[in-house]
Amino acid sequence: MSHPRYSVIIPVYNRPDEVDELLESLSHQTLKDFEVLVVEDGSSVPCKEVADKYRLSMEVRYYAKPNSGPGQTRNYGAERSRGEYLLILDSDCILPEGYLQAVEAELEREPADAFGGPDRAHASFTPVQKAINYAMTSFFTTGGIRGGKKKMDKFYPRSFNMGVRADVYKALGGFSNMRFGEDIDFSIRIFKNGYRCRLFPGAWVWHKRRTDFRKFFKQVYNSGIARINLYKKYPESLKLVHLLPAVFTVGVVLVLLVSLVCPWSLLLLLMFALVIFLDSSLRNRSVWIGALSVGAAFIQLTGYGSGFLRAWWKRCVLGKDTFSAFEKNFYK
Repeated sequence: MSHPRYSVIIPVYNRPDEVDELLESLSHQTLKDFEVLVVEDGSSVPCKEVADKYRLSMEVRYYAKPNSGPGQTRNYGAERSRGEYLLILDSDCILPEGYLQAVEAELEREPADAFGGPDRAHASFTPVQKAINYAMTSFFTTGGIRGGKKKMDKFYPRSFNMGVRADVYKALGGFSNMRFGEDIDFSIRIFKNGYRCRLFPGAWVWHKRRTDFRKFFKQVYNSGIARINLYKKYPESLKLVHLLPAVFTVGVVLVLLVSLVCPWSLLLLLMFALVIFLDSSLRNRSVWIGALSVGAAFIQLTGYGSGFLRAWWKRCVLGKDTFSAFEKNFYK
């Protein structure tokens, strides 16, 4: 049996509807040389019937395993893959029909051992999802550091849209057992071992992210904790830009305290909120999404910042071991 060019690995936990949308978009790819591995990570609501539905239109293999988190679930799929390149996707992504063709074109233009692409908001996303997408990609919320610019000195792929040569994945041992920040950990090891990693601007996906603000807060709070855990593991990985949400969080607290005696200080927060509102309203062509984006931006910055500060206090000041929060609700 000939080996496919690409192996698409999808870890999933209780998201059959999202897997259905992702597999539907994969079935319409203009480039057909790929296999799909759906790996169920201890779900109580499995998606086997969804995966079976697409067996006639493309090569889909379904696996079920006990819960161990997304990193180890991706490794499980990688061990059973046959492709030359592994494409790691989150279950809440949807692909444009030219996604794989864009990846192929970039690899033909210039080889890469690992790569990743940006994300966008789909027209079908809810206003809250569009607001969260804005917060995670906007220049005004540090979202711009996550990728999308060709001139960055280093691009660190994220696991919602990541590609890597199968032999490189194996050489690196796949994802570590970190439950949060495991994709950045993997990207750091890619660079440390001298492999070539590039941003593929044309290989973008529609990424739903979290569906409400409570889940979004948990996500970014855990990301803030993961950044300190990564710092303890790789001190050189911490950059000045990673401190900005923590500085913003402290600034918000100080402004609120000062406002008790000087209400005019609240103008600082109102000005920031106005910038977010106007920029998002214009970008999304909706004042409602613009208003929601104000909340999403504050959650993104203060959630990440407070998680970062808590982890810094526990690990760097008190000398505690690695930890994380909301583990039982990681996927929810």
